[in-house]
Amino acid sequence: MARINLRPWREELRAEKQRSLVVMLVGTVIVAAGLVFLWQTNVDSQIEYQQARNNYVERAMKVLDQEIKEIENLRERREELLARMQVIQDLQGKRPVIVRVFDEMVQTLPDGLYYSSLKKVEQKVTIKGMAESNSRISALMRNFESSDWFSDPNLTNVSSADKARAGYSQFDMTVVQKAPVTEAESTE
Repeated sequence: MARINLRPWREELRAEKQRSLVVMLVGTVIVAAGLVFLWQTNVDSQIEYQQARNNYVERAMKVLDQEIKEIENLRERREELLARMQVIQDLQGKRPVIVRVFDEMVQTLPDGLYYSSLKKVEQKVTIKGMAESNSRISALMRNFESSDWFSDPNLTNVSSADKARAGYSQFDMTVVQKAPVTEAESTE
């Protein structure tokens, strides 16, 4: 019988299969490492992209916050200007009132009576004056009562004047200044 040694051939085949297995394992590891690298790169780029978007949103929010502050400042300035305009309009509207009040005070003044001082606090006018007689003071009170610009005359003091002005009575009176009712307001 012949002796054939099949061992080296089998050993060579086994070594060849083992080499190809190692090559395939190394190739699989390289491909897996490449896939992991690509996946990691993709995740990193997505994170970077999202961070860029977040930074953009934060910058836009800061700009909007500044604009909101500016708008609030502008609103405050607008309110201040509107308040100033209202005060100016009120003053413009009331400017002829003081002239009318003084004109009405002259028209209500009877003969034989004069004012020595006038003082106005808000709508209350305090009058000090001299009269030839008490009937003239009564006439003044009636004139104030019938006036469109004054109401509620109140005589607080009547006394005889000093010796230099003998025959005169000194008086103190308060009246309330009011705005006259216009025809349009009275029909409503």
